[in-house]
Amino acid sequence: MINNLIYLKKFWKNKKVFLTGHTGFKGSWLSIFLNLLGAKVYGYSLKPIGKLNFFDLGNLNKVLERSIIGDIRDYKKLKESIIKSKADFIIHMAAQPLVRHSYDHPKYTYEVNTLGTANILNILHEVKFIKSALIITTDKVYKNKNNKTYYKENDNLGGLDPYSNSKSCAELIVNSYINSFFKKDNISIATARAGNVIGGGDFAVDRIIPDYFRALKNKKLFLRYPNAIRPWQHVIDPLYGYILLLMRLHNKEKGRSIIDHSWNFGPERINNKSVYNVVKVMNLNFNNCVEIIKKPSLAKKYYESNLLMLDSTKAKKILKWKPKYNLNQSIKLIAEWHHNYLKRGNILKVSQRQIIDYLT
Repeated sequence: MINNLIYLKKFWKNKKVFLTGHTGFKGSWLSIFLNLLGAKVYGYSLKPIGKLNFFDLGNLNKVLERSIIGDIRDYKKLKESIIKSKADFIIHMAAQPLVRHSYDHPKYTYEVNTLGTANILNILHEVKFIKSALIITTDKVYKNKNNKTYYKENDNLGGLDPYSNSKSCAELIVNSYINSFFKKDNISIATARAGNVIGGGDFAVDRIIPDYFRALKNKKLFLRYPNAIRPWQHVIDPLYGYILLLMRLHNKEKGRSIIDHSWNFGPERINNKSVYNVVKVMNLNFNNCVEIIKKPSLAKKYYESNLLMLDSTKAKKILKWKPKYNLNQSIKLIAEWHHNYLKRGNILKVSQRQIIDYLT
């Protein structure tokens, strides 16, 4: 792995990356990751959400070449920012990422997740100087049968809730642009579908790990979907996969088959656990601080799938990627990060160290 780290740094040194959604949870982690490898990151995103957020706590402006506060729907500002960055790569992460929020704000969800993606793709087609791009979608893009199927990249897309469906629409738009424009433009692009990512620095609403930390105050955690099974993985795992995929896109072989443009990055099968089991493991790391209260009645207003699992064979075979951490290891890293935060430690340093430990 040390030789691999040297290889990664050799490739990414001084590469310019235009990253949308850099102030979010995954975007913050990826900004740190790319900076550690020597890349110059130009971020474009809305302001961080809430007073408690990873981006501000870690003072992550210092790892960026430039941080641009802007709306992905603002085509003019987005295009000007991309042109000024003179980027080698685009990574599009900006999104409305919450299922329940998508029920309350469906129009906004579609505008951001679908038309926002179309904006990125159309700018790529217009400027033409950026030849490698990665669009981050979600594991929820599949037409979910709620059975023990491990979804592969060529399975049918779907999505019943507005969030999942908007991301499926984004996948279809990418496919259309590839076939209509990017083959001629010689632009290499892919979509990445990851599982339920967890890690230090997530303060979002309606996510189980930040919900757990909020529950530490009153010692009770109400679970809407206690038996729902998800593909849990530490955030660094899929981010490493994204980086390997971008390197493949950059070094693409001529005549590469179009079927390669979608990629799953899910955990090993042992990490497909219920929400209830995840909270039990969290409790083991925090002295059983929280009482788990199953309350499925809270979920009646919103539909969410009960079972979702990914098949990542393609990424393992072609990219030589594989997830490193099991659920227990992932939660230990989260506990370490959160204890550091509670002690007012250096958020950036602990995050950098966790990435370096992963690579070495």
